[in-house]
Amino acid sequence: MLSFFALSSFSASAQAAGCKDATAGGLTLAPTDCKPIKKARLINGKAFAPATAPAAVKRVIAAANRIRFTKYVYGGGHGISRKLDRGYDCSGSVSYALRAGGFLAYPMPSGSFVNWKQPGKGKWITTYANGGHMYMIVAGLSFDTSNMSSTGGNRWSTSVRSSGGFAARHPGGF
Repeated sequence: MLSFFALSSFSASAQAAGCKDATAGGLTLAPTDCKPIKKARLINGKAFAPATAPAAVKRVIAAANRIRFTKYVYGGGHGISRKLDRGYDCSGSVSYALRAGGFLAYPMPSGSFVNWKQPGKGKWITTYANGGHMYMIVAGLSFDTSNMSSTGGNRWSTSVRSSGGFAARHPGGF
């Protein structure tokens, strides 16, 4: 019983540390432990969160679903109001979804996401940003305005673009 408690305490603290290699007491967690337990599904253009996803991740997916077909508008989605905008650009789209999950207090431009929260890939959410574009991977699905031309106007896709030239960041513990 004591060894089970010690191991479960280690797992919780290692997961909280983020998704890089975590070591303690001679045990090592591999980076593969940072993959979602089960991936989200994309059905008829709508993302469905896995049952094992944390509530905050489910809120991000639900919010992203609300705007998945909303037109692209440069500068769209950067108002302080949480009401739906007439359109969203790349960072406005990601900001809208992350705000619903409680990960942001206000919308941010793509360049600001380069240094957002924790470096590297997250277990459930990873943002990829540079000064000119950004997108995110949520539970294994891509949410990216550059998907829109190949997906009938949908930001969601099972295809993930190259992350070369982008800074990968995650909201710690997710």
